[in-house]
Amino acid sequence: MEIAGFGVEEWLNKWEKSATYDISQSTISSMTMAEALTLDGNDGASFYDMLDKQKMNYGWIEGSPAFKREVATLYKHVDPDNVLQTNGATGANHLALYALIEPGDHVISEYPSYQQLYDIPKSLGADVEYWHIHEDADWYPDINELKSLIRPNTKMICLNNANNPTGTLLDEAFLKQVVDLAKQVGAYVLVDEVYLPLDDPAAFTSIVDLYDKGIATNSLSKTYSMPGIRVGWTASNHEVAELFRKYRDYTMICCGVFNDLLATYILKHRDQVLARNRQLVMNNLNIYKQWVASEPRVSVVMPQAVSTSFPKLDIPEDIEAFCVRLLKEQGVLLVPGSRFDVPGHVRLGYCADEDTLKEGLKRLSAFLRQYD
Repeated sequence: MEIAGFGVEEWLNKWEKSATYDISQSTISSMTMAEALTLDGNDGASFYDMLDKQKMNYGWIEGSPAFKREVATLYKHVDPDNVLQTNGATGANHLALYALIEPGDHVISEYPSYQQLYDIPKSLGADVEYWHIHEDADWYPDINELKSLIRPNTKMICLNNANNPTGTLLDEAFLKQVVDLAKQVGAYVLVDEVYLPLDDPAAFTSIVDLYDKGIATNSLSKTYSMPGIRVGWTASNHEVAELFRKYRDYTMICCGVFNDLLATYILKHRDQVLARNRQLVMNNLNIYKQWVASEPRVSVVMPQAVSTSFPKLDIPEDIEAFCVRLLKEQGVLLVPGSRFDVPGHVRLGYCADEDTLKEGLKRLSAFLRQYD
């Protein structure tokens, strides 16, 4: 099996630990364990009471019933039994593609987006066509292009909503048009949904609440600021969940007793987590907007209060060379757009802590002055 190198992950694996001012990430500033434990109002006593009673065996293979119930409440029409715990959203995406895609299948993937969604199907022998997003249309794809791409044998349409790296959110009306086209040929629609618009969470609609053959993947890594526990999930109909169970047995056993307990605890206290993150996102988004307005070499389609953005830099230099020099000379980390096959742009994660964001942007501006 041949597969392309994972561009963004290879970049971060190489450089992220070298950064002083990391404004490359798409996570909302990760919580410390101490921060997480304050959510119960009793310094984590409720969590540790549960933990102290657990044997460190394999635990619940698919995720505990409590975890499944909490995840199911995030949707309108998902039975807890059809929620399967995975190793992050990357594990969820891999499971869905591994279980459903076969050699010769036709797959349509939003592009650029999270690289798993097109390169894993390619590695499995699928015929993958790109459904391009367009900067001049606020990074939306064109529904008429999807109409021209879809075939009678299209097996799956893969989306990333909100999009990584751009932060663009596909609204419900647009998703319904996608679903209408998928229904015509019986295609699955797989949507990586790890980013929630925190200015207006109600504006987000999950694919599983729109379409019986919709498959949602998600995790606690981005919106919930807990990437360290590596817990994600798939949400689907019963038939798909039953199929996933077979393939899941080959890819993982469980996420671990501790991780399941902490994931459930975070979801039980999600209102507090989202309140914390909403304040951080909206504050940092205002800082970011002001910076963009004052920086002549930067333009951007602003994200809808999700944690990733994709500004364009007006510089006469290869974007990867620029990002390496920026890191080495200023300690500031960005992800070059070439890692998403869009040179000239960078992924800028404005949802680091406020001090890191301000100093990172200040240093980035100073570095850009060399071209004036």
